Amino acid sequence: MPFILSVIGLGTFITALDQTVVVTALPSVMLDLKVPIAELDRVSWIITAYLLGYTVAMPLIGRLGDVYGYPRVYQVSLVVFCIGTSLVAVSSSLEWMVGARVVQAVGGGATVPIGMALAVSLAPREHRALALGIVGGAAEAGSMLGPVYGGAIVEALSWRWIFWLNIPQSAVIFFALFWVPNHRNEEAKVDYIGGVVLVGALLVLSLAMSRRGFFTFDSPYPFLLTAAGVGLIALLVLVETRVIQPLLTPLLFRSWAFLSSNLTQVLVGVALIIAMVTVPLVANTVMGKSPFTGALWLLRLTGIIPVGAVVGGVLVMRLGANTLTVAGLVLVALGMFLASGWELGIADPELTVHLLIAGFGFGLVIAPIAAHALGAVDEDYRGTAASLVVVSRMMGMTLGLAALSAWGVQHFQVLTGG
Repeated sequence: MPFILSVIGLGTFITALDQTVVVTALPSVMLDLKVPIAELDRVSWIITAYLLGYTVAMPLIGRLGDVYGYPRVYQVSLVVFCIGTSLVAVSSSLEWMVGARVVQAVGGGATVPIGMALAVSLAPREHRALALGIVGGAAEAGSMLGPVYGGAIVEALSWRWIFWLNIPQSAVIFFALFWVPNHRNEEAKVDYIGGVVLVGALLVLSLAMSRRGFFTFDSPYPFLLTAAGVGLIALLVLVETRVIQPLLTPLLFRSWAFLSSNLTQVLVGVALIIAMVTVPLVANTVMGKSPFTGALWLLRLTGIIPVGAVVGGVLVMRLGANTLTVAGLVLVALGMFLASGWELGIADPELTVHLLIAGFGFGLVIAPIAAHALGAVDEDYRGTAASLVVVSRMMGMTLGLAALSAWGVQHFQVLTGG
């Protein structure tokens, strides 16, 4: 079991790394691809494209894992990830790179839900929450260390090597997965039509919620996109009612445990992205600190999240998923409340303690939320359920970032201008 968890965790870590790895490499990418600084908004699509691809394909790939076996689908996903990462590495234009990032993300996005489902299916019942905590912690560690790793590779080699190095790392995991037994469900089927409609609905809704006009009401486009997304969801419901084995079984949405877990994930995603943006922003502007200092402040928040995830996995069986989730959310609320009262002269140890409290809370809820959701579904739909849990958090982060852009930053500018 430790070997299997190590393999799953490493795969999750590598693909999560690529969510944020290009942040520190963007100046080098812009210079190499001859993108002027005036078009910085276009360059941001290098990050956005990965997040969109990472999110929208998850439910369909999760279901493929339920049907064809988690190890084999994990391996296919790694192949897709490597194809995408190779295309990124040879990019000759921004448009090429954005498209390649989508391909890369489709493969990379599968590793978290498939990894969770595989961990749960192989781990003894008393160790399942811990396994989920390890997988979740690996994903958080990858996202956290991405900018540092990317910056180091750019300094030592070039930004293209960030992506070339993914291939040998993925190859190790690919071959290691042959030692993991693959169990194909011969009786289960994949609803491909429903999967395509769901991918379209998630894509359109993600684009709608990522626009600041969704909250400022100064543009009709977000609402047109939302209407299209709702229409696709209605079509999905119609398609699913006519399929014997739907992609999204009605049993998922009749379970209060599953629904409440996903709703909590949305709210956690909103809170997390707001904290991750606000902490360095306040440090660099209001507090007059350097960008490096702002990054170190943020690291105190994000660095403890993987630790909280593992601790949460250990404690689930003792305290219960509900109790532990509430405890984690209370810690997040307490940490953010304490941070809201910072004065200009805030310093250690108060600064670090407040951020550690919030970060530990964000980590503590990962395992109990996942365990609560996966415990509410049949074995045939574990991959699908795990993917929806991850999608809920990503959608929450998208929503939170748009809300922050529309209201928070504007309010911040008013305060600092005054």
